[in-house]
Amino acid sequence: MGYQAHFRVWRGDADSGGLRDYTVEVNEGEVVLDILHRLQATQCPDLAVRWNCKAGKCGSCSAEVNGRPRLTCMTRMSTFTEGETVTVTPMRTFPVIKDLVCDVSYNYVKAREVPSFRPPEGVEPGEYRMQQVDVQRSQEFRKCIECFLCQDTCHVIRDHEENKEAFSGPRYLIRVAELEMHPLDSHEQAGGDRAEEARGDHGLGLCNITKCCTDVCPEHIRITDNALIPLKERVADRRYDPILRFFRRKQD
Repeated sequence: MGYQAHFRVWRGDADSGGLRDYTVEVNEGEVVLDILHRLQATQCPDLAVRWNCKAGKCGSCSAEVNGRPRLTCMTRMSTFTEGETVTVTPMRTFPVIKDLVCDVSYNYVKAREVPSFRPPEGVEPGEYRMQQVDVQRSQEFRKCIECFLCQDTCHVIRDHEENKEAFSGPRYLIRVAELEMHPLDSHEQAGGDRAEEARGDHGLGLCNITKCCTDVCPEHIRITDNALIPLKERVADRRYDPILRFFRRKQD
C-alpha cells in the first residue's frame, strides 16, 4: 500500500537556495531516488539530480538524507515512518551547481596528485606474483565506487574549506595506502616514498581517525582500521623509529 510522504528538498544554485516542501506518493519497495524521480515527473521537472546505475555501484547519486551522507538509490523508504519528514540536501563539503548536484572536481584534482603504480623492473605483465593476503588487501580498497561520501563526511574538509589544498581526504589516502602496501610497487626504488608523501603532500596528519568515513562507506571498506591507521603507523616508523633512522642515515 502506498502513502503520501512529506519531503523537504534543497533547491537552488551556487548563489542562493533553500528547502522546499513537497507531498509525494511513496509505494512499497521504493528508495529515496525513486521519490526524487517521481517529483521530477509530477511536480518539479527542473529538479537537478545526479544518478546513473540505481544499483549502488556508480556512486553518482550521493546526497545527504536527514543530515547523513547516503546513496539515495540505496536508502529505502521503509527505514522512515510514514509521518516522518525526509529531508534531502546536496553534499555539504562540495560547491553546489544546482539543487542536489555538486561540483566534485576537487576529488579529481587530488586523484591526479597520487603517483600511479610503478611495476617492478624486469617483470613482465603476467609474471607478477603476490601473496593472497596482499591481493585481498588491495581488493578491499579497490571496492571504492567513488561516491565521495567519505570525503563529504570528513570534518577536516567539511568544516574547514581552507584545508582542501593540503588534505586529500580519506578516498585518496586509501589509494596511497594501497600502493604503499603493494609488494610489487617500485615507487620507492625510483626515489619516491609513499608514506612520506602521505604525510607531506596529502595531509595525513590532519586526519584524527574518528571513523566517520568508515561509517558512511556503502561498500563497507574499513577505511580507518585498514588504511589510515596502518599508514600513520608507517609514517611514525619512518620518522621516529630510532633503528630505522639509524639505518637510513647509514644508507645516505
